[in-house]
Amino acid sequence: MARYTGSVCRLCRREGDQLFLKGARCFTEKCAFKRRSMVPGQHGAEAARKKPTGYEVQLRAKQKVRRTYGILERQFHTYYEVASRQGGNTGVNLLHQLETRLDNVAYRMGFGLSRSQTRMWVTQGHFEVNGKKCNIPSYQLKIGDVVAIRENSKVKGQIKDALEINSSREASPWLEVDRENLKGKFLALPERSQLDPKIQEHLIVEYYSR
Repeated sequence: MARYTGSVCRLCRREGDQLFLKGARCFTEKCAFKRRSMVPGQHGAEAARKKPTGYEVQLRAKQKVRRTYGILERQFHTYYEVASRQGGNTGVNLLHQLETRLDNVAYRMGFGLSRSQTRMWVTQGHFEVNGKKCNIPSYQLKIGDVVAIRENSKVKGQIKDALEINSSREASPWLEVDRENLKGKFLALPERSQLDPKIQEHLIVEYYSR
């Protein structure tokens, strides 16, 4: 499967915001975006001075969300198409599609320091859903599903360390986490007010509706 293999810090600089793609490092002074937030490339300074067009504003809003969740364009567009066919707000439906991915929920529960790390562990088969092994990061969870670390997982120690580091991170109210038994339950779809306020999903809808 195709995946991005370049420097993730460049993605933060390109989007002009921290996307928290490198876990704990993003919260320290070693964060590349804190040290140098300029747009990468030879003409980065010039690009920062130019007033963005309407299309570019929409594109950057879409790219920021896509890169935050670590999804390639084709799959992200598929999520949008599914969201547009559902009733209600298309933008919120799209965010629900992203938030209910197994790798994202495992990250929200604190079982990894970044989405890329939890995605790797899901792919390696360290997680189970409702008692059954699941190694599909894009698996869509439903309300009431239980996510747990497999009993014979070789990364239990690392996951416990991640939980300890993430203990100060604000818990997601739509999830219930049992830190002792390394499992959690998906309680409900998150309200829009509970998600990142900097996400401008209406611009993503405008981008794909051109």
